[in-house]
Amino acid sequence: MSEDGRFVSGRPRKSDRDNIALRPERLADMFGQDRVRENLSIIIEAAAARNEPIDHVLFYGPPGLGKTSLAYVIANEVKANIRVTAGPAIERAGDLAAILTHLKKGDILFIDEVHRLGKAVEEILYPAMEDFVLDIVIGKGPAAKTLRLNLPRFTVIGATTRLALLASPLRDRFGARFRLDFYDPAAIERIVTRAALMLNVEIRSEAAAEIARRARGTPRVGLRLLRRVRDFAEARADGVITAPVTQQALELMEIDHLGLDDVDRRILSTIIEKFGGGPVGLDTIGAAISEDSATIMDVYEPYLIQLGFIDRTPRGRACTEHAYHHLGIDFPEEPTAGQQRLI
Repeated sequence: MSEDGRFVSGRPRKSDRDNIALRPERLADMFGQDRVRENLSIIIEAAAARNEPIDHVLFYGPPGLGKTSLAYVIANEVKANIRVTAGPAIERAGDLAAILTHLKKGDILFIDEVHRLGKAVEEILYPAMEDFVLDIVIGKGPAAKTLRLNLPRFTVIGATTRLALLASPLRDRFGARFRLDFYDPAAIERIVTRAALMLNVEIRSEAAAEIARRARGTPRVGLRLLRRVRDFAEARADGVITAPVTQQALELMEIDHLGLDDVDRRILSTIIEKFGGGPVGLDTIGAAISEDSATIMDVYEPYLIQLGFIDRTPRGRACTEHAYHHLGIDFPEEPTAGQQRLI
């Protein structure tokens, strides 16, 4: 990381690897998201052949699937500096103008949670992305003047978990848009095995597979579980991550065989026991378990829907028969008042 906050591509020192969240450095180091990786490879190769920066890229999907990691990978692949910021951090148009004027040709500007940019900031970003110019207003009132500055060709990489909240004019200015999907267990297992090697910890293949099964299809979750299992292995075992050690550690963390934690089970049990299985509004669920409704929708609900445990209805969320069986609760023979049968 350079003094001005930009990331200089290159292999990090071994002592720094924990600090960059075990992120891959090249496309070849990544596992899963095959379609996205292949498309990115084509974009990068074509841009290199034309000797110009790659087009603006937008990644969207649930949190923890590697949107930020892909931005760093792209920077390494094109051998470019990357400037990292977030939508909420850019409060004024002047903040964005200061960032843009410090970019050099081929640099990458990564904006996390890009949907949270303010309207005034977006207006500055539109011409910067499309025409590579920066319009600055000097003065106020009748004496105000507009100054147009030319910007070098650069690339904006945006990441968002809420694509619907991204303004349409901004969304359309990204030439390449990719949705990141949940990973299959085999890909997560390879990610966990690679991370264990980087952490200098010995792990058995069956242990890596066990962690992968409970990672909810999300690399960030898998790496978090790996670190906690590593701590358990070093404190309560001989430091080697085996299948029995992994099972003991995950049971201590109350993570079941499907990867559901205490909050997941509280959501399901609350809908079933307090609201007759649903439908019930998301805000009501959040109030009942003292959890923010946005966190439930963005973090917990996607995986529960993927498992078929929750169904979104026009009247709210409802638990399916699969959720009843997972919690060991008898599914009612007749739906309760206002409840529809979901199988």
